[in-house]
Amino acid sequence: MSEIPARATESEGPSDGVPFGDAVWQSSPPGSIYDYIKVASFSIGPDGLVDQWSLRAEQLLGIPARHAVGTDPIEAFIDPDLRARGQRKMAEILDGREWTGVVPFRVPDDGTDGAQRGGGRRGLAEVYVMPTRTEDGDKAAVCIVVDVRVLRSIETDLAASQAIFGQSPFGFLLIDPDLRVRRANERFASVFGGTPDDHRGKGVHDYLPRAEADRVSATLRRVLETGDSITDMHVTGFTPGTEDRRHWSVNLYRVHSGSGRPIGVAWLGTDITARREAAREAANARRNLALLNEAGARIGNSLDLETTARELLDVVVPGFCDLATVDLYQGLLVGDETPPGLADGSAELRRVAFSSAVSDAPFHGTGERVKLGALHHYPFNSPCADALRTARPRTVPAEEGGLVQSTLAVPMVAHDTVVGLAQFARTKGSEPFGDRDRDLAVELAARAAVCIDNARLYRREHERALILQRSLLPPGDPEASGLDIACRYLPGNAATGRPSEVGGDWFDVIELPGHRTALVVGDVMGRGLRAAVAMGELRTAVRTLAQLDIEPAEVLSQLDEIARGLGAPGGVQQATRAARRPREKDLSEVYLATCVYAVYDSVTRRCTFANAGHLPPVLVEPGESALMLDVPPGLPLGVGGEPFEEVEVELPEGSLLALYTDGLVESRDHPLDEGLQAFVGALTDPTRPLEDVCDQVLNTLDSHHGEDDIALLMARVQGLPSDCVGDWTLPREPRSVGRARELARAQLLDWDLEPLVDTTELLVSELVTNALRYGEGEIRLRLLLDRTLVCEVWDSGLVQPRRRRARDTDEGGRGLQLVGLLSAAWGSRRTPRGKTVWFELPLPGGDTPLADPAEALLSLF
Repeated sequence: MSEIPARATESEGPSDGVPFGDAVWQSSPPGSIYDYIKVASFSIGPDGLVDQWSLRAEQLLGIPARHAVGTDPIEAFIDPDLRARGQRKMAEILDGREWTGVVPFRVPDDGTDGAQRGGGRRGLAEVYVMPTRTEDGDKAAVCIVVDVRVLRSIETDLAASQAIFGQSPFGFLLIDPDLRVRRANERFASVFGGTPDDHRGKGVHDYLPRAEADRVSATLRRVLETGDSITDMHVTGFTPGTEDRRHWSVNLYRVHSGSGRPIGVAWLGTDITARREAAREAANARRNLALLNEAGARIGNSLDLETTARELLDVVVPGFCDLATVDLYQGLLVGDETPPGLADGSAELRRVAFSSAVSDAPFHGTGERVKLGALHHYPFNSPCADALRTARPRTVPAEEGGLVQSTLAVPMVAHDTVVGLAQFARTKGSEPFGDRDRDLAVELAARAAVCIDNARLYRREHERALILQRSLLPPGDPEASGLDIACRYLPGNAATGRPSEVGGDWFDVIELPGHRTALVVGDVMGRGLRAAVAMGELRTAVRTLAQLDIEPAEVLSQLDEIARGLGAPGGVQQATRAARRPREKDLSEVYLATCVYAVYDSVTRRCTFANAGHLPPVLVEPGESALMLDVPPGLPLGVGGEPFEEVEVELPEGSLLALYTDGLVESRDHPLDEGLQAFVGALTDPTRPLEDVCDQVLNTLDSHHGEDDIALLMARVQGLPSDCVGDWTLPREPRSVGRARELARAQLLDWDLEPLVDTTELLVSELVTNALRYGEGEIRLRLLLDRTLVCEVWDSGLVQPRRRRARDTDEGGRGLQLVGLLSAAWGSRRTPRGKTVWFELPLPGGDTPLADPAEALLSLF
């Protein structure tokens, strides 16, 4: 049996706050190792009999002191068959020899005379006998007795404890109440160096950074005070001689003595650095997937370059980095096909987006400050220029003493073309970028680059479509006889502030013979460049048909055929054949369009309307409320199969006529009826200048604007005054030619147009003569004075005049040639009761010089 050191003499250091060597006097058991062992003692006198019997002996052996004192211990406690041997050992002891041995014993049932009756329970005791002498010098002995079962239990516990403590794969510490290491195992020493004994007396501040050590010390004190265990507490520190950050999971529980007194805290720690790293990698992977998911959902929702760049930064800050910028090549922003300087990365860039999770922290990869929207260059030898030059990401060195500790310069590459540079930065205190972060940054930049390139291509196509569309609209402010005109055209993005595809809306003002004007508003269904091209073709067709001076309904019928030919393979011919087989017609092959076509006669102030599926015109008469005209809507152009109807309306002097497209009155947020009522209600004061009326309408209906284009055409009626019209009916007889010349001369002199008299007389003679020769019925002569002089000759014949080249030997055939030489324009048109042949002359003093009749006559021969 190994000797157990006494606490007061062999302690290696302070315990429970008591300095080494100080006596401890207590009135109650101190809770030492003896509480576990249950040591009993008694003494044997020179006669071999018990002369002292301790209380522990009473408890262990079950015999009161009054019965034990004066007895022979061999006879009292040893089995009969062992007594002879026991007597010999006793003689040796009284002879002065020490003895240790294991001795069986009996404990009497009643604690009195069980030895004589042979009853009681049996036990096994380890006895340590130490010779001594009495005051008289006689030999005696002191006996220490311990229950072997208790010793074996303690030995087992110590062995188990030693095995667990010494062989544990976890770092194991026993920390005393002074928060000093009392004992460390081999595993702990293998991590922090030295032998287990080298760590005795050290504290947590010897192993951990100050802040972490303070936190752990507070936790140890709390465990000592409360007895509450701590499970899986994460502790971060560094192993000796390295700068590698390590992470441990620590379990803490309070350790007690046999009497329940707290004697320290057990520390069981395991290195979880790899686990933490794996968890961090998994978290980073989940974060990266989430960022890519978010990027797919948020980047590219707009077809605007700057907005797309900002969408990228909204995704990465602060989820991926603390600061970020996007620079795009200025050449791309202004519409160049290929940005200059890509070979060396020196092209001019514009900073289009910046985002920061840190206040007041603008940054640039070279340490310069670049404001949002500013143009700049990267130095040739800078990492950013190198990234642009090689199309590969680069790490930008951190500024000394700066806020940023880690920056990635990532080129934005789309379809093998670098469109710009994105920079991602993390400030001090954040984890620096790793390889996985670099890969993610490249992926995010590439996604944004594709969206930006798509936005660039869209912007280019959109601008081209707008140029095409605007080129097809009337230039400047249209002029018309008897009408005051004002118009507005707003592309969808101008109306809403958001990018939108160009549409197919158009309007036109076409001057017709006889001081008449065609007003046209149309809308090709669909969006994009194809719709704009189709609009241009339909507009050109309308102008061509208008010059034929046919009825509005016939214009729309011809336009319907053309619209079907636009979308059908094979053109108009196949569309015509398909129109004969309407059941086989696929409407997806055609362009559908709506159109309202109106012809206004400034002499009669009557307007004839024909409508192909368009919104009704709005009329405001003086002193009256605005109303929508009841014009049959008809079918849209391109559908075919139904004729179009005409409606003739007399427009009072000063009345206001409005034609428009659905973009003005319809949107996703407002139904069409509500928009129409709002439009009608906005026309409250038609007497104001037309430009002001247009602005008022657009401002009033601002909340109704959608993504569609807006076309608005307004005309105020200013009929031709009666004193500017000369109208006569002539009988069908030869003398009417002379009468026509006289009437024309008199009217021109009345209008103070004497320079035009000779030319007008000559041309009126030719037209009236042709009417007599080739026409039918009575003849009507009309002169109209406005911005030009128009002469019209009407008859009931249906045969249209045809200009031909007369041979030198022909006596006639030169009349229409003469009309063509002397007039600014001439032509003929059908009327409901025949035909009208007309010519137009510029007024004196204008930009167009007047023709000389004599020279014109000579040129014909």
